[in-house]
Amino acid sequence: MSHPLIGPQAWRPVDVEVPATSANLGPGFDAFALAVEMVDRFRVEPTGELRPGGVEVSVEGEGEDVLPRDGTDAFTKAFELGLSEELGRETRLQAMGIGWRIGMQNAIPVARGLGSSAAAVVGGIAAARAMVGGDAGPPERIVASAASIEGHPDNVAAAVFGGFTIAISAEQGPIVARFDPPPRLHCVLFIPDRPLDTPLMRAALPETVPYGDAVHNVGRAALLVAAFAQDRPELLRAAMDDRLHEPYREGAYPELPRLLAAARDAGALGAALSGAGSTIIAFADDTARAATAASALEREAATIALPGRAVIVRPRAEGVRIMGVRTG
Repeated sequence: MSHPLIGPQAWRPVDVEVPATSANLGPGFDAFALAVEMVDRFRVEPTGELRPGGVEVSVEGEGEDVLPRDGTDAFTKAFELGLSEELGRETRLQAMGIGWRIGMQNAIPVARGLGSSAAAVVGGIAAARAMVGGDAGPPERIVASAASIEGHPDNVAAAVFGGFTIAISAEQGPIVARFDPPPRLHCVLFIPDRPLDTPLMRAALPETVPYGDAVHNVGRAALLVAAFAQDRPELLRAAMDDRLHEPYREGAYPELPRLLAAARDAGALGAALSGAGSTIIAFADDTARAATAASALEREAATIALPGRAVIVRPRAEGVRIMGVRTG
């Protein structure tokens, strides 16, 4: 028997695609993020084949060896929240009287600073809303719901809206501004095999910073916004110089300074720790410079015995996308 608050229209399989995101970008701590062309895909379908109220989770690709299969993963919990918000009362998948099958095809590495958690949360909320209402609904609502789970809106804003986003928390909820990324921009990602724990990286930050460092970051953050808003990626070289978080995280990530220097010395327009790491993001304005920066990062990583891989991707203008609400 189906849940009494959900009509038959709710039981259509839903497919959702969500991009990876890189937050901070140097000086924009907890505010800036950029969506990139690397995506996780999720499929949710009700099924009568499982134990009533059961949840079956399958994972392919990134995270298949670490993500739980018992419904406690971020996507499934966000899907529950989305259903609860849409149905006007608390809903738990285990109590809905049907079985659920959730499939994940993940390209976003887990615990590498590329927004895998935000992508899962955004995907879960969007899938629930599409299942009940046929589409994901207003993006502002998705950001607010996802930020309530993630704790801050930077990654989720870029995952929802795509492009380059500035997101802040406010009393009335998150406020987001979005810009299209410069069309010639290339993103070089060096993704170490070693994950980094976000709480550990946050614990490395001081409670206060010197006044001069705060002034330094205000100017660089403003310049970075200008680089994206005015299609002037050459400004990134000066803009992506942070003093609020990267220097303090070197204790937990001692290879960071050498990787950033290798990218910049190879001609990258700018380089930064992606989110809380361990990925490094660097920018170039053509494919040749991007390839040079990627090779430099791989060489430096080999020198310092940090296994990983370099990937060149483009910024993604589109955020979360409902791939389809199927009829069966």
